[in-house]
Amino acid sequence: QVQLVESGGGLVQPGGSLRLSCTASGSIFSINTMGWYRQAPGKGRELVATRTSSGTTTYANSVKGRFTISIDNTKNTAYLQMNSLKPEDTAVYYCVGTRKYYSGLDSRQFDYWGQGTQVTVSS
Repeated sequence: QVQLVESGGGLVQPGGSLRLSCTASGSIFSINTMGWYRQAPGKGRELVATRTSSGTTTYANSVKGRFTISIDNTKNTAYLQMNSLKPEDTAVYYCVGTRKYYSGLDSRQFDYWGQGTQVTVSS
């Protein structure tokens, strides 16, 4: 099994930045793709970024050019750098992982899920 634990959320002003972290433990050798999805109150789930172990990245149009997903294999940690944050980025952000090599944005393809971290963008 794989456990994913997110950190780094918080309150930030519009235009600000945050970096989320996701540390994986357990059978991490089985993970070939990691990603981040978010869910705002009353809205559907949106997968915002994915990265395969070969380095292929995919971003939702809503965050392209502002968010960057990266993975530090030495620390078993994935990151989501979020710049130029907007109020509409406010959501709970979840880290996900899968054994598949997957470069799409369908959150149903992921096998492992974190508990989430709250990001609030407000002045």
